[in-house]
Amino acid sequence: MAARAYWQGQIRLALVSIPVEIYPATKSGASISFRQIHEPSGKPVKYEKVVPGVGPVSTDEIIKGYEISKGNYVLLENEEIEAVRIESRKTLELVQFVEAHEIDVLYFEKPYYVVPADDLAEEAYIVLREALRASKKVALGQLSVRGREQLVSLKPCGKGIVLEMLRYADEVREAKTYFRDIPDDDPEEELLDLAATLIDKKTAPFEPGEFENRYVAALKDLIDKKAKAKGDAVIEDVEEGPASSGGNVIDLMAALRQSVEGDGKSASKGSGSSKSKSPSRSKSPARSKSSSGRSRKRA
Repeated sequence: MAARAYWQGQIRLALVSIPVEIYPATKSGASISFRQIHEPSGKPVKYEKVVPGVGPVSTDEIIKGYEISKGNYVLLENEEIEAVRIESRKTLELVQFVEAHEIDVLYFEKPYYVVPADDLAEEAYIVLREALRASKKVALGQLSVRGREQLVSLKPCGKGIVLEMLRYADEVREAKTYFRDIPDDDPEEELLDLAATLIDKKTAPFEPGEFENRYVAALKDLIDKKAKAKGDAVIEDVEEGPASSGGNVIDLMAALRQSVEGDGKSASKGSGSSKSKSPSRSKSPARSKSSSGRSRKRA
């Protein structure tokens, strides 16, 4: 089944209009969702809308409210909310161009593919793509869709153009709030060299297919085994990693040296797959061995 366009309209740059269609570039990945089950009956748990002191209420008795102070709400009818929605315009006007590095990674939210709507749009589309590529600039505009005006950027991507939804300034927390207490000291030169050597040894081209969500894979395996066991509980042995001891001090220099030397012996440069190999662990006197988990079976 063909993907459904998220938005259809035209990109406008001055007097040039390019009919395009925008499609989500991502899809829901290997996530697993659970339902809450009432164990005695085996039936799924449902939820009722309940008002304290009143009890269950029907949907047609519910309106939206915005809390302006504790327990005080401004009540809004659906018609009032709809009246102030931004009309879903069919034009994305490019209003500014910036250097790609000027947009902090924190502002990027979600990517979309932009494709020409028809053969007639291809020439102008290609001109825009190549102009962005040659100038090494990113185009900015505001896309109105589904009642919301979203800040977006456009940049070349292979033969096409990628649109990325951007967060507004008031949606991003200030980094200094979290980093202000971190010392601004320069590390020892030898420590820096060892860390750089380790980074260089583990540097390889990014191949997304080489990585997988190991937690989801393990969950799928567990669900499959339980399904085959016809509902019997299956709790397998889980080998826990070495537990760190908070009271011991690790010699950073020794740990980095051992990491560099161990990595050089066990792994060839460019091997970055997390699918087939598990990351090696350095032995250190600051780590103690943990007992593995026990298995049990419940009827």
